[in-house]
Amino acid sequence: MKYKRPRTILLLLCFTLLGFAVMGYHPGTEDDGIYLSAVQNNLNPSLYPKDGDFFRLQTQGTMFDVCVADFVRLTHIPVSVTALLWQLISIGLIVYACWNIAGRLFKERTAQWAGVALVTAMFTLPVSGTAIYLLDQHLHARNVATALILLAVSRVMAGKHVQALVLMVGAFLMHPIMAAAGLSFCCFLALAMSEFVHDRIPSFREVRKIPVTVAAAIPAWLFEKPSPLWEKALTTRTYYFLYKWTWYEWLGALAPLILFWLLWRKARQHNQPVLARFALAVFAYGVFQQVFAMAVLAPASLVRLTPFQPMRYLQLVYFFMVLIGGCLLGKYLLKASAWRWALFLLVTNGSMFAAQRAEYPASRHIELPGSSPSNAWLQAFAWVRTNTPTDAYFALDPRYLEAPGEDYHSFRALAERSQLCDAIKDTAVVTQVPELAPRWDREVEAQSGWRNFQLADFERLKRDFGVNWTLVSYPQPRGLDCQWHNDSLAVCRIP
Repeated sequence: MKYKRPRTILLLLCFTLLGFAVMGYHPGTEDDGIYLSAVQNNLNPSLYPKDGDFFRLQTQGTMFDVCVADFVRLTHIPVSVTALLWQLISIGLIVYACWNIAGRLFKERTAQWAGVALVTAMFTLPVSGTAIYLLDQHLHARNVATALILLAVSRVMAGKHVQALVLMVGAFLMHPIMAAAGLSFCCFLALAMSEFVHDRIPSFREVRKIPVTVAAAIPAWLFEKPSPLWEKALTTRTYYFLYKWTWYEWLGALAPLILFWLLWRKARQHNQPVLARFALAVFAYGVFQQVFAMAVLAPASLVRLTPFQPMRYLQLVYFFMVLIGGCLLGKYLLKASAWRWALFLLVTNGSMFAAQRAEYPASRHIELPGSSPSNAWLQAFAWVRTNTPTDAYFALDPRYLEAPGEDYHSFRALAERSQLCDAIKDTAVVTQVPELAPRWDREVEAQSGWRNFQLADFERLKRDFGVNWTLVSYPQPRGLDCQWHNDSLAVCRIP
């Protein structure tokens, strides 16, 4: 592709920063409680002596935490700054990949940049029914894998299949599940770009053979009867169960496939062969993945496959739907009109910014390294991190993540101390690692009725599990030896 390098680089950088500014940055939230803890433990093995299994076992299938930790060792850049840097690089690579893909689908520059603009505004668009966004507001292995997958897609479109394969290997090292979906799409795209299949859609009979063939290769352990405790954890994740999705979640899954089928037909009629083939690839990929997901999530005998969440294939479909939707807006509506562009950018970015402020109401929109803690919970975590022994073992409300003003910040990741299992994020880990279920259930049950705990309850936790510190609401229950407090929380020793 020919382009004016300085101007293009400047625009790519501007959209990268705009996308980052709109989506916000919240390190230590949600899944970052797993990945950030794993990175820190890799750098300092003395951390998390009591509860390391609740991130080590889940991250053993990825090299993400190892790569980030090695980067920190090599550059001596602090973990917090490294995470921010990698987040910005991931966003920048995604913006570049989307611009590259758009440039191969549309010749109009207004269309190309409108596609990029819509994608960057919609980074935090929820993907129907899957409990994920296009991108996470913190550094996540999925963000890095998505960047590599989209770059691989652009290489497939350029006919550079070896380069695409190398990028996909990198994606597998970061996030194997998302990379498997990405590789699947690249295969469909390579076929659609070839002369062999560009004028036909695979029949339903042809498509349905594929999941049957794959199912025949499923290992025997998947058919083992799961433990009741693992099933107890699994049932807390309603989005795992495709056949329990609401009608609008099903609509959000199937409507994009219909839209790409219509786009394929229209693009052929208007003699846009590259767009037609790309739309065909997305449609065929979506049909295949949808049939596969429905096949493996239907029988109770395959319940062990449920945590693999095959419906997350939709993330790529949504990326391409937003990208091409923006391109079409730019081509047919925005064109070169300055006021239309201004309105477009204001509405898309403003609405998504407002949604993110509502999502994290008690936190700074961009939580930069070194900034002072922005809410009572983060203040408590910071005090714990700098004033308690490395081997301190904490008990805190098992549902603290959903407490008002907490905004789903992970104690384990941000306080860098061990804790008894929580009833929210650790539950998700158990669905991925069944052998943790007995410990998770015992510890969560031991903390039931937390809001009414008195000194005797904390002493019981210390006797049964060895916890010696606690984070409680202020004023604290009588008898606890509290070392610090703010208006809402207190950090106390358990006598």
